[in-house]
Formats: sequence, structure tokens, C-alpha cells
Amino acid sequence: MPNYYLAIDIGASGGRHILGSFTEGKISLEEVYRFENGMEKINGSLCWNTQKIFQEIIAGMKKCKEIGKIPISVGIDTWGVDFVLLDNEDKMIGNAVGYRDHRTQEMPGELEKIIEPQKLYERTGIQSQVYNTIYQLMAIKKDHPEQLEQAKKLLFTPDYYHFLLSGEKKQEYTIASTSMLVNVHTNAWDYELIEQLGFPAKLFKELQLPGTPVGSLRPEIRDELGYDCMVVAPASHDTASAVAAVPSTEKDTLYISSGTWSLMGIETNTPNCSEECRLAGFTNEGGYNYQYRMLKNIMGLWMIQSVRKEIGGGISYGELCEKASRETIASIVNCNDSSFLAPESMVEAVQEYCRKTGQQVPQTLPQIASVIYNSLASCYATALEEIERLTGKYYKSIHIIGGGSNAAYLNELTARYTGRTVVAGPSEATAIGNLVCQMLHNKEFSSLEEARKVISLFL
Repeated sequence: MPNYYLAIDIGASGGRHILGSFTEGKISLEEVYRFENGMEKINGSLCWNTQKIFQEIIAGMKKCKEIGKIPISVGIDTWGVDFVLLDNEDKMIGNAVGYRDHRTQEMPGELEKIIEPQKLYERTGIQSQVYNTIYQLMAIKKDHPEQLEQAKKLLFTPDYYHFLLSGEKKQEYTIASTSMLVNVHTNAWDYELIEQLGFPAKLFKELQLPGTPVGSLRPEIRDELGYDCMVVAPASHDTASAVAAVPSTEKDTLYISSGTWSLMGIETNTPNCSEECRLAGFTNEGGYNYQYRMLKNIMGLWMIQSVRKEIGGGISYGELCEKASRETIASIVNCNDSSFLAPESMVEAVQEYCRKTGQQVPQTLPQIASVIYNSLASCYATALEEIERLTGKYYKSIHIIGGGSNAAYLNELTARYTGRTVVAGPSEATAIGNLVCQMLHNKEFSSLEEARKVISLFL
């Protein structure tokens, strides 16, 4: 019997439980559970239903027992920046407000009064985004200071679910790096900055690397599931797990982790904290074994997901791609414009952007999808030019990983707009990277490079 590992990959719109094993030189995957996810409006704020999500985590883990494939370890990855605060009884303080909520709108301006953007970037390497953890904490300090006073621990989203499973409160490095509070040169919390901002230092403890065991299951969880396993922190930021699964051992590899967000960048041994890099909109997030992910956030398939949900009528993504490919509308929008972050209507947001920029206004679902797909490819081409300027290197190919790698039309457009070879897959990159971190902990592989050679067999 092979060893089974369970990757629980939770995104903004849904989650999956993927069982993995390594036998005869190949990684085998089996999806055992899937559930929907999304923010809910609670008291005027966009929040995550943490109780429901954890119920889904447990339901998926029960499926493993039902099919007779008990994992020896489990790890959870999610989106970045969001967190919960716990009191001295380990109860959640307030709601788990999500990154698309508007509570942080005024915070970037307030932060600039405390520290210059250039100096902050030199210390953290993280691009200023209105939803970053640093701004969320500033909003809490401004509107609900009692919550920070009451808090004994801060746990990022995957850290929190690892805690609910194991009872151990750990903070994992890659997810913490998205906060804008980790010193990019020491890979540890920037306590000087934290003190400067008036955040309680007690909330920030030693960071754990991907592949670090968190603990065994709580007795009550073990009894409910009917089995025990080790909780092992993967690269808990989903993009960090996805990048760990890029099927290339070449030194200079360019990737797009394509999903709700499109994260385009490279892996590097040293961060680029130059002013040129900051102004170009690039960030330096943490990766496996202290690698840096110099990448740019592009709005991504969130726009397509929103339009499909709004007026799609149940159409599949494959059919939507095919219909969009037959359109000739030439309008292009800036996918990173703030109007697309959390609009009441994505359809109206795209139409209004085209209208105010004097372009043809898309009317039908295929036309709107075509505008979005072409706009994403245009953004990729711009980001490619910026990466090559910043690094002084030429990248002959682009690895597109994640669920968006299945969008054949977008892949074709990316090749056309960038003039580079596009290598698509694996589509399950995040789950594979999560599993690989667990397998590396269990010595299934001697190194990430060895694992990546095996991952290339998926293509």
C-alpha cells in the first residue's frame, strides 16, 4: 500500500480535497471532495464563513475513510493576507473579514504618513495592495482597537484551520510573507515596523517553513474521523504551493499561476527591492526553502468567474472560451483597475470601462468574455516586458499552471500577445505543490528539484 497524503486546497470560490501518492516514479492524484466557497455579507462587511469552511474540511477528510485511503498527513493552503484574531481562550474575535471588503480603502494613505512607500518596500519587498494584512490590521486598530487589545494570537487562514485540526497555533512563512510585515532580508517578522505601527508584538511568533509538522489531530477530531494523521504545513499560500509545482528545473523559468488571480513572475534566490521594481508593481513573496517569488498580481479569472455567475446561465468554462474565441471585438480593459476588484456587477464594470475609454462596448456574454480574455493576455505581455527589463534576461517560454491552464483560448492569446511558447499545466499545480511539501517532509523526494522532474510527467 502506498502512503497517501491529503492536500486541501481552498480558494476564494471553492475548495478541493486531493489525495496524492507516489508510486513507481509517479505522483497519483484523486479528487475525493469538492465544495463551494465565497464571502458573505455580515453586518455590512464581506466575511468568510469559517465554521462552514471547517465543516467542509472535515466532510472531505471523512471521505478518505469511506474509500479506505487514510492519509498519513494533511496540509491546507489558501489565498493570502486574510487572518483571524484569537483571544486567550482561543476563540475568534469578531468576524473573519475578507480581502475584498472596503474597510481598508483609506489605510494606504494613512500608512504613508508613518513610513515612506520606498522605505517600506525596501524592508518587506511586498507591493502595496489595499487588501494587504498590514492595512487590515490598521483598519482594526482604527475602528475596533479593543479587538487588538483582546487578541492573544494572529493566525492566517490556513494556520487557523491547521489549529482547528491539531490544536497547535503555528504561523507558516509563505502565507505570512504576504502580510507586508515580514522583513524580506531576514525572512522573519519586522518587529521594528510592527512596533512603529502600534500592533501588539505578541501576535507574531516564530515562522515555520513549508514541510514543518504542526501536530497530530485533536482527540475529538480523530474520534469524529475514525483515524489519526499528522498535520503538516505545506507552502500554505496557494501561489507558493503552485509555484513549487512548476515543472521546470531550468534556472530562469517564467510562470503564470492562473486562477482567480493571475500571478506572473519568476523564482529567485534574492529579492528585488529596487524602486524600479516597486513602481512596476512587482512583489517579492516567500516560497519553498526561502526562495522568492518576484511576481505581479493581475486580476485574473475572477473577472470571468464573476461574469459567468452573473449572466452565464450554467455555461461551462470550455464552452465560454470557445464562444469568446469567435468574437472580433477589439476592446481592451486594464484588468488591474480597482473597478474590477469587487464590483456589484462585473458586466457593468467592463462595459463602463470600455464606454469611458471610447471603445466598443461589449453587449453579449461571448463579447464580454472575449474582452476579458484578450485583456488578460495583454496584461501578461506588459508584465513580461517589465520582468525582462528588471532582470535583464530573456524568457523563451511561459509555464501556465493552475486551473486557468485549461483555458485553451487564453493560452493561445497569451502566446500571440507575448510571442513566446506557452507550456500549459499542470492544472492541479496548487494541490500538487501542497502534496510535494508533505512528501518532502516524509523523504519521498530528496529535493524540490527531484520532485519537479516527476511533476513534469503530468504534461
